Amino acid sequence: MTVSTMIPTLEMQLHQPATRNNSKIVSELLHDDFEEIGRSGRHYDKRQTVAALEQEIGRPVIHAEDFKLAMMTEGVALLTYKSFQRDAAGNITRLTLRSSVWVLSEHQTGERWQLRFHQGTPATESLLIKHSRPQ
Repeated sequence: MTVSTMIPTLEMQLHQPATRNNSKIVSELLHDDFEEIGRSGRHYDKRQTVAALEQEIGRPVIHAEDFKLAMMTEGVALLTYKSFQRDAAGNITRLTLRSSVWVLSEHQTGERWQLRFHQGTPATESLLIKHSRPQ
């Protein structure tokens, strides 16, 4: 699998409830120095993120699209994309512009990509995604 497919795949794995509720998997995907600035503007570290995701129940499905990957340097990748959720009527909610920095980390079992930084920024309706109509 190429880096350009692997990084978006890892990112989308973090959107899945089965992953989000599994602290072992989340801990492996997040770098020890992980930081996030959420769409709320709040700052989170790895410990806070793992604990919060483990407690999540009944969260709406996260849709993601328009992935763009840029290699910043060898072993450091910047992934940008849009995410959204749908309400009960199928309308888009929580439209968010997202940026993630993934780093290739050395571990006892070899190298693996880990999420080092993530930021979500609320997007205006003028950036409505191509899936603006309920499916």
